[in-house]
Amino acid sequence: MIQNTISKKILLPLLASIMAVSPLAIDLYLPAMPQIADDLSTNMPAVQNTLSIYLIGYALGLLFFGPLADKYPRRNLVIIGLSGFILATIALLFARDIETFTGLRLFQAFISSAATVVVPGTIRELYKKDTAKGLSYVSMIMMLAPMIAPAIGSAILLIHSWQAIFVVLTIYVIAVLTFTAKLLPNSGELKATQHVSFFGRYKTVFANKSARFDLIASMMVSLAFFAYITAVPFVYLTVFGVSEFVFSLLFAATVFALMTAHLINSKLVVRKGSKRMLKYGLIVAVITSSLLVVVTSLELPLTYIVLTILPLMGSISMIAVNADALILQNFSHQTGTATAVIGVLRFGIGGLAGPILAYFYNGTAQPFSMLMWLSILVVLLAQLPRMLNDKKTKDIS
Repeated sequence: MIQNTISKKILLPLLASIMAVSPLAIDLYLPAMPQIADDLSTNMPAVQNTLSIYLIGYALGLLFFGPLADKYPRRNLVIIGLSGFILATIALLFARDIETFTGLRLFQAFISSAATVVVPGTIRELYKKDTAKGLSYVSMIMMLAPMIAPAIGSAILLIHSWQAIFVVLTIYVIAVLTFTAKLLPNSGELKATQHVSFFGRYKTVFANKSARFDLIASMMVSLAFFAYITAVPFVYLTVFGVSEFVFSLLFAATVFALMTAHLINSKLVVRKGSKRMLKYGLIVAVITSSLLVVVTSLELPLTYIVLTILPLMGSISMIAVNADALILQNFSHQTGTATAVIGVLRFGIGGLAGPILAYFYNGTAQPFSMLMWLSILVVLLAQLPRMLNDKKTKDIS
């Protein structure tokens, strides 16, 4: 068990800072991509591909380190992950060709997952049945990273070069590593399943019937989320022709909507429970995604798009955090493995958003709204049996 010698007010920001490592590694260098392409004598697509390589490396790392997080002390894995990340980031400063840069990004992502995969399990151990509350707090704090990272990256570029971005990232992770070594407690409940094999842990997770529909919910809202991330630059900048400044404001408004949803969830989930909060989020998602399809089909002005997107994205985040909490509650000794399964399925299906949108591209905002609506519809179909059963049980009682 996690000792009570450390306050949640200290532990939760620490866990959020660990989870923020990958979002920062992804978003900080986005403004520097053209400069990196010039310095490494390559083209933009080659540099952009390093983003996909990072996501692949992160998913592979989750697969490898997830079961290990259930067998070995969590703090040790965080220290290994952050230390390896620091070494890879420093090595990036000396990359002279795109092949070296890409390989280092792959390793950087792979090793970083050793640190992040332990976070949900630590939160579950700390919050028990109120896991969704802890996940909401951490997610709310962590979302500051993607909100401010591109602006920080742009500011660093004005002062120095793309290498300076990775220097700042290194300093940040060194600080997180220092606090982790001093403050993060090790778990005491890992010994119970140390005899279970690597693949046996995955078998345990996939064999759990009650978690399957929540895994589907987690996957499909991820597809909807990545559909938004993939399409929104085209929708806002090209279809509606807004300026880059207005686009940044609209994107920040979406992040604010996500943070607001997590705040609401953290305040209500203890009293209402994760099942009910997931249902509330799903109701809002069904309504707003349906309205989004109508708005894009009728080609209404941008205002209507924004008014449907903001509550839709907030509801998606509420579904995701409660689905994850319900999944983790099924696995007291396999939280690392369960986290790996959630992450790999989420990134795997999220990666399909781009190809799907490209296949149905017609120059309008309709394909992305239809993909988001269909994703939410699958979540509804997966959750409907539970909702009907809960209603039946309530009527009987």
